[in-house]
Amino acid sequence: MSHPAPGLDATDRLIVNALQEGFPLTPRPYAEAATRLGLSEGELISRLGRMRETGVITRFGPFYDAAALGGAFCLCAMDVPAGRFEAVAAAVNAHPEVAHNYQREHRLNMWFVLATEMAEAVEAVADEIEAETGLAVLRFPKLQEFFIGFRVAA
Repeated sequence: MSHPAPGLDATDRLIVNALQEGFPLTPRPYAEAATRLGLSEGELISRLGRMRETGVITRFGPFYDAAALGGAFCLCAMDVPAGRFEAVAAAVNAHPEVAHNYQREHRLNMWFVLATEMAEAVEAVADEIEAETGLAVLRFPKLQEFFIGFRVAA
């Protein structure tokens, strides 16, 4: 059973659900998306901005196939002491190559994805994070890609 996300009204949920299915590639994509949703361009942009500012959504943008563009993805994990978690998360997230960062209830309690423009940059960024934090970054490179069509119902 799904529960409505806190702080979202019906229009916000409509936006989140609809835009996960695609975004127009046109000269005025927000205007076109807004029209499809029965909104003005300004209202759509404002609502997306508010959802981003409040943390309802953490990013709004495309996902690129880094490997097809010559880059790479790598799933990484760290064992971060509880008292340092927030500081280490801030240090990790300061790297523009960090695409996602999640806390888990496990010895390896921080998991993140590195997305780099060049495959060899994964090691360099992971090494930088190790040097900055003094903690090991375990690397789990992608061996095979699976497309699961992940969607989150708002």
